[in-house]
Amino acid sequence: MKNDKAYLTLQNGKQFVGRRFGADGEIFGELVFTTGMTGYIETLTDPSYYGQIVIQTFPLIGNYGVIPQDCESKKPWVSAYVVREKCDYPSNFRCEKTLDRYLEENNISGLYGIDTRELTKIVREAGVMNAAITSKPLKDFSELSAYKIKNAVESVTCGDVEYFGNPDGYKTVVWDFGAKDNIVRELVKRGCYCIKVPSFYTAEQILQLNPRGLMLTNGPGDPAENRGIIENLKKLIGKLPIFGICLGHQLFALAMGGKTKKMKYGHRGANQPVKNLETGRVYISSQNHGYEVVSSALKDVGVLSYVNANDNTCEGFDYPDLNAFTVQFHPEACGGPHDASFLFDKFIANVKEGKYNA
Repeated sequence: MKNDKAYLTLQNGKQFVGRRFGADGEIFGELVFTTGMTGYIETLTDPSYYGQIVIQTFPLIGNYGVIPQDCESKKPWVSAYVVREKCDYPSNFRCEKTLDRYLEENNISGLYGIDTRELTKIVREAGVMNAAITSKPLKDFSELSAYKIKNAVESVTCGDVEYFGNPDGYKTVVWDFGAKDNIVRELVKRGCYCIKVPSFYTAEQILQLNPRGLMLTNGPGDPAENRGIIENLKKLIGKLPIFGICLGHQLFALAMGGKTKKMKYGHRGANQPVKNLETGRVYISSQNHGYEVVSSALKDVGVLSYVNANDNTCEGFDYPDLNAFTVQFHPEACGGPHDASFLFDKFIANVKEGKYNA
């Protein structure tokens, strides 16, 4: 029941007591935090959060309610949502419902009244860990310890082909690994005719569509688990212009013989600084990922283009001989920042010039 006491139990045994909102339920998931001050609607509906209990570090959430037009997909994908304080009386001329009602309608459990500052500090120091939300104190930790996100991309990809934009535009295949809608919006805005295809599409099926460009989207889970996608991607590299974002960046690296590894607590939020190694300029970016590309494994096949200014992890690679480039961050960020939106223009320029290297 709403406002009933509930327990958030971490895999290390630490327990927090809060109050329920949204839907009821006994929830297990991977506990992560995001630092965005705005954009909670986009966070909830980002498929990259599949299987995760999300902590919102900003203390007041829900103050502008829920605005369906701002959603990044058809439904929320988080396993549960943890906030310090929820707003029950939102104020925004576009608001259609409260956050509480939205979560309840979509069967997502929420927890408020939690010391999210302390909780985030634990995750920062100990790293990402499993957690459970229960109505009674958790005593049996076996299910909690055994929890693992599985079949992530297969669970969030579209079920069939979808079309967006003017059919006379630049035909671009959007390979959906858990795509945020704003990726398509940014491409359509630049004159693309987007054909979004499911993750299980083969290289042959994609080439039969005769696209002028290929977008590799964001998505959830361990990139190395997607062996079928990686094998199909190998057949496409060099045959048409490619732009990869987030999971797409990681999958391209794996297809090129690179490696990925899980980060301690990942990058999630709208304030991650990335440095362009060619110009030295730093951009503020939106990010949501728990894995990173090991840049040293790709030094002979590509050019490291961006690094994270905080921890020096890989944020982008260029493959000039293959007419491809990929970034770990989100240039389609909504509600911001928009520093890196020019990367879509770079991709469109490649598509227009028709740089085929096959």
